[in-house]
Amino acid sequence: MSETTGTTAGALLIAGSIATDHLMSFAGKFEDSLVVEQLHKLSVSFLVDDLEIRRGGVAPNMCFGLAALGLRPVLVGSAGEDFSDYRSWLERHGVDCESVRISESKHTARFVCTTDSTMAQFASFYPGAMSEARLIELAPIVSRVGEPAYVLIGADDPDGMLRHTEECRQRGYPFIADPSQQLAFGEGELIRELIDGAAILFSNEYESHMIEQKTGWSADEVLAKVGLQVTTLGADGVRIKRQGEEDIVVPAAKDVAAVEPTGVGDAFRAGYLAATAWGVGLERAAQVGCVLAAYVVETVGTQEYHFTGSDFVARLEASYGAEAAAEVRPFVG
Repeated sequence: MSETTGTTAGALLIAGSIATDHLMSFAGKFEDSLVVEQLHKLSVSFLVDDLEIRRGGVAPNMCFGLAALGLRPVLVGSAGEDFSDYRSWLERHGVDCESVRISESKHTARFVCTTDSTMAQFASFYPGAMSEARLIELAPIVSRVGEPAYVLIGADDPDGMLRHTEECRQRGYPFIADPSQQLAFGEGELIRELIDGAAILFSNEYESHMIEQKTGWSADEVLAKVGLQVTTLGADGVRIKRQGEEDIVVPAAKDVAAVEPTGVGDAFRAGYLAATAWGVGLERAAQVGCVLAAYVVETVGTQEYHFTGSDFVARLEASYGAEAAAEVRPFVG
């Protein structure tokens, strides 16, 4: 293809949150246990029917997807001493976890949620060790694994995100801005700092508008600050924008039986970056991302999918044609 991603070598450092989700189900209705007049004295407990613990966090989700496509991504983040089982899982699936910082005092971040029969929820998020991501320096990691093709800076401790971004600028590491969930909480100054100078800016369509609103930049001004803007459009696929070039719009993969959307964006990014490492074109990279995202949306859990190389290529061909399959087959087939 004539429009290439331009990067074929170098380590992929994936920085972001590391977390687990603790999900419980309550067969009744929360509202039956609440007395409106006494909410200021609220103290209730619920006997739940099950507990499901899922592996999560944006950085491990992306690393898992990259490893599934044959790469060995480097996970950069902070976790607690309770990370050992999760680490083992990731390492068995090909993720380099050697640079994960282990907190001496805090547990791995976790999301705890109970859902009742009406889909109402009580939830809490414990950032825990994630708050120590700001203590991680990238240079020692680069000394170990070599110069990075990209450092992706995903949603994490805001100070940690800022430190990684500033270090990338200072040391000349190409970086990818992927602030995602932190956009809702970050102020304009922080978001501007995280985005300015990024080789790639990832977001979904809603987040792209939030970026414009919070930074005060127009869509054209945002694009002028980055090398490439990749915006996921949900069921409509993905749009890639570059200054002075026609937009590339890629439809979503075909015949997707959606079950659970959590982690879909992370999977798209993993597929896109894997294809970038292969050196294929921008359109093809987006197609690979869309196919990997399809596997995630069809499963419950962000790292529970699996496929063979031939399965992946066949699905790519079904959605995007024989030429796409032929180009990708040498890397996964």
